[in-house]
Amino acid sequence: MKEVMLILHFIGLAMGLGTSLAFMFLGMASAKMEEAEARTFRMNTLALAKMGHIGLTLLVLTGLYLITPYWSVLGEMPLLIAKLVLVLVLGALIGIISATIKKVKNGVPGADISKVEPLGKLSLLTGLLIVILAVLSFH
Repeated sequence: MKEVMLILHFIGLAMGLGTSLAFMFLGMASAKMEEAEARTFRMNTLALAKMGHIGLTLLVLTGLYLITPYWSVLGEMPLLIAKLVLVLVLGALIGIISATIKKVKNGVPGADISKVEPLGKLSLLTGLLIVILAVLSFH
């Protein structure tokens, strides 16, 4: 069962981190467009966010299973604690990004899709740090 969960965990990682990387490259492409065209382009690429949400959900669910043997020694694993804290930070960032996107889609005054880009970069950096800490924790 552990192997199946680990495979699903890596699939979730690919989906989640892949979404962040895709948004980074799509953001670079939209930066070269006229403002109106870039806004339409960004709005059309938001469907990709669903893949990121599914990936993050897979990561959390499988991660909870995979971490079970480590609960008793968690206090002795500061890198694992840091990784878990960053997973919470990543969840918060994704929540903020999703709320902003929802406001933009619903036409809420003051909602600006450009606010998502720096948060997306921060979520990508957070995701990469989580991977690094996971490797260092379990190596």
